[in-house]
Amino acid sequence: MQLHDVTQGIQRRKKRKRVGRGVGSGHGKTSSKGHKGHSSRQGFKLSPLFEGGQISLARRVPKRGFFNGAFKKHYALLNIGDLEVVFAQAGVVDEAALRAKGVVKGYAHDGIKVLGDGELTKALEVHATKFSESAAAKIVAAGGKAVVVPYIGKVKKDADEAAAS
Repeated sequence: MQLHDVTQGIQRRKKRKRVGRGVGSGHGKTSSKGHKGHSSRQGFKLSPLFEGGQISLARRVPKRGFFNGAFKKHYALLNIGDLEVVFAQAGVVDEAALRAKGVVKGYAHDGIKVLGDGELTKALEVHATKFSESAAAKIVAAGGKAVVVPYIGKVKKDADEAAAS
């Protein structure tokens, strides 16, 4: 035996099974799919959740409680430390100012919530939908005001651009 004979007959990829090529191939006639039934039909795909006609797991397990996710609020989160970095002097901080500075982006939120991470040294008047207790305390301690404003609704981008021009 020579070294070049060792790899003869060995292929990188296994050849696919050619079915439906006559009785002599061993995979002729029904092409290894059996007789009749949905699995013998063309285009059949078995769902990974199908359990052979048995009641599915999702229907067998008892249901408890509910999830009220349709009404869940998603706030744009903002930390006190971010306000310290972005705003140089004392003044009013509202959604328009935050958008102008690029702190709040997108329109998929139901308001702005200010959280208390970081320190604040400037007297800022912050207008937001919600404040954490620590955030409100830090704003007041720095000589500013934490003003709760109701969130009217999702503002469309085109309306903002039209108002700005």
